[in-house]
Amino acid sequence: MSRPPKRVKTPDPDSDIDPLAQAMADVVPLAPDHRGRVRAAPAVSQRPRAATAASSASAAGQDDGIGAEEGYVAPGIDRRELRKLKRGDYEPGSVLDLHGQTADEAVAHVKQFIDTRRHSQRCVSIVHGRGLHSKGNVSVLKMRVRQYLRRHPAVLAYADAPRTDGGSGAVYVLLRK
Repeated sequence: MSRPPKRVKTPDPDSDIDPLAQAMADVVPLAPDHRGRVRAAPAVSQRPRAATAASSASAAGQDDGIGAEEGYVAPGIDRRELRKLKRGDYEPGSVLDLHGQTADEAVAHVKQFIDTRRHSQRCVSIVHGRGLHSKGNVSVLKMRVRQYLRRHPAVLAYADAPRTDGGSGAVYVLLRK
């Protein structure tokens, strides 16, 4: 049993009444919200990166800190590994504490630490500190260690350690098997 198709009313071209206006005739406006207006999010401004500043920083062997908080994933490695590191899904096999060392000493210790553990451990933790007691509250060790980790062939990924293991003052490093 089939039904006949419904006929759609078409407005009469001779009619002076707009169908929308007729449908909205009994609508009452809402009362104003006592909580006030919602403010728009402030605009986020990007720092302009001049080519001369970037080249001079890299020539001086300094990291500009951009991308340091996001972590690092080597080319060809799934970005989900970074998320696992941040959550603490990988248990670090060893911990290296770099507090009180100079930047050059710290990089040398990190190199030796990774080279000795890369074949026996999948994840390690390196505690570099947040730089709160450094001159100008700048974390020199954090920048230099992460810069070195990006270049090391055994490093697949790194991310800030979970808060329970040092947060931004430590880094979890995922090593190549």
